[in-house]
Amino acid sequence: MTRRVVITGMGLVTPLGHDVESVWKRLLAGDCAPAPTSNFDATAFPTSFSSEVKNFNLVDFLGKSAANHKDASRSTAFALGAVARAWSHAGLDQDLALDTTRVGVYLGGGEGPLDFNRFAEAAVAGCRDDAGEPAPLDTVRWAKKALDVLRADHELEQEHNCAGGHIAAQFGAEGPNINTLTACAASTQAIGEALHIIRYGDADIMISGGTHSMIHPLGVTGFNRLTALSTRNDSPETASRPFDRTRNGFVLGEGAGILILEELEHAKARGAKILAEVVGYGSTADAFRITDIHENGRGGIAAMKTAIESAGLTTADIDYISAHGTSTEENDKIETLAIRGLFQDRAKDIPISSIKSMLGHLIAAAGAVELITCVLAIRDGIVPPTANYENPDANCDLDYVPNTPRKLPVRAALSNSFGFGGQNDTLILQAYKA
Repeated sequence: MTRRVVITGMGLVTPLGHDVESVWKRLLAGDCAPAPTSNFDATAFPTSFSSEVKNFNLVDFLGKSAANHKDASRSTAFALGAVARAWSHAGLDQDLALDTTRVGVYLGGGEGPLDFNRFAEAAVAGCRDDAGEPAPLDTVRWAKKALDVLRADHELEQEHNCAGGHIAAQFGAEGPNINTLTACAASTQAIGEALHIIRYGDADIMISGGTHSMIHPLGVTGFNRLTALSTRNDSPETASRPFDRTRNGFVLGEGAGILILEELEHAKARGAKILAEVVGYGSTADAFRITDIHENGRGGIAAMKTAIESAGLTTADIDYISAHGTSTEENDKIETLAIRGLFQDRAKDIPISSIKSMLGHLIAAAGAVELITCVLAIRDGIVPPTANYENPDANCDLDYVPNTPRKLPVRAALSNSFGFGGQNDTLILQAYKA
């Protein structure tokens, strides 16, 4: 018999707030986070705005234990904060009899240096002589001077599994500990694979989701060169406009979303409150190009179809779709095409929304944050809007819940995440039934 997997805790660190209920309230109100970038001076960049996490202090989440993570990168700190919220939400901070060898971690984490500012300081120092003047590259001298800078400011975290290590140490998770780097699909894939780990019996609890922070010169430059970012510098708050005809790119965001996945009987035995059940997962590759999704949406269709079938459902059972909906010309058009291709005549009857219109694109954290809003939609019988939707696009002709949340019963929700390289991941949630 397949082990059932439920959600018992959730935690968020986002540009709209640092706890689930306040973020949910702001999403339903249509609040938009993008604003001029403050992490660095971006005034000379083609895109001078982003969606930043504000007023974050790890002490607020971990108390004195935050000192144990003083060298953590920004994204690792976000993850620790979100896990602390989810762990408490699940009541695990009260469970002294927990078998920690049966608790694992599966995260989606990002690309590039984890702490770009310290990395850049080390790189610059390594290209100067003893007097501090620019000097021709000497790899031996470069390595020594760069390491001197890093030692003076503790060690630089380079490996992307560092967040998982910090989480395991803080919360005593001695089970499987894994990180995936599948770009914008990473946290959805992490949750899907964590689902399998519990179903296969290798863990009873998985701390899963994603974390990311790329709002630094390297991250912004890379996405600008790909022409993926909106350049609507005169109106950051309306720049993310998924499915709108005037969309011109996504808004780079940051943050973390964490869910506590738990085997049903384990959750019931400890009296946990069950928030929803994870019933389906599909993962495919377009096998097309390194940055473009296939023009026919074949990978997205296959991922959604696999997820629905693995849940034992049909397309008629899906009440709501949380779209990947990045606000780029290509993604929104092809995701719409994929939904039409799978759901056929019913496609226009399914409410679809993209909270990236308000949060921006949290990259590796996006899927987990969006899945949390699916849990809340099931709980409250209301779905969030797609903000900034003003100009219909003939290529995007579905029901995107424009600008205003909508009350409706949600029994089963589908959440999409599509990443660079043609990575497609879909999760299905259902309202829990005993």
